[in-house]
Amino acid sequence: MKNNNQKKEKVNLFQKLQNDLSRIINETPPGERLKSEPELSADLGVSRATLREAMRSFEGQGLIRRRQGVGTFVLDRNQNIETGLEVLESIETLASRLGLEVRMGFLEVNQLAADEAMAAKFDLSLKSPVNRIARVIWISERPVAYLIDNVIPQVISLEELDDTFTGSVLDKILRRNSPELSFSKTTVSATPASPAIAKKLQLQRDDVLLKMEAYLYTKDGAMIDYSESYFIPGFFRFQVIRSIGNQNPGNG
Repeated sequence: MKNNNQKKEKVNLFQKLQNDLSRIINETPPGERLKSEPELSADLGVSRATLREAMRSFEGQGLIRRRQGVGTFVLDRNQNIETGLEVLESIETLASRLGLEVRMGFLEVNQLAADEAMAAKFDLSLKSPVNRIARVIWISERPVAYLIDNVIPQVISLEELDDTFTGSVLDKILRRNSPELSFSKTTVSATPASPAIAKKLQLQRDDVLLKMEAYLYTKDGAMIDYSESYFIPGFFRFQVIRSIGNQNPGNG
């Protein structure tokens, strides 16, 4: 019984900490920096480790942004993107609709020789060339997504990725209207940020990211793009409109 009471007390204290932090965040104007971790932990009467755990949950909600060596800043919730998953659109298109500024940060392009897994995805011969395009997308002065596209050279060549490339492979194909696209098959999962991705997105290692793994198909049924997209969850709210299943399961 004593252990159960201790656990309950610990949960209640952590809930109080979250409530106190929520009040502080709500009272701080967007763009303003919160007090330092030592100051906040002293004010709230908790250890820095406990404070960091609570702060991580608020960062995941897109309410604050922690920058190592700089501080923790309150974010503008109106600059988050909320959209459905029924239609495939680029971040650039979604942000433009909301009047948000988008830019591409880190960009790395290279050509790979397809290994067995990649060759199977594209139905190519082993060691066939595949162009890999990796980049970080920023919205309103913050990195929000790390995108990796693997595309066959016939669809997008490395030479096409010049100064006019803004970060969206999808938009580049759609503007050219060749090849004609049909649908995207996508899986969604949660994944911890690797050290490399965490650095690019200015996160802590193992912070949770929303991962979308997608296969893009043409109207001819060819798979031309295999992508892995990593989103900071709090900056994106994806919705799915679902129809109701059989409402009379007993009838058959």
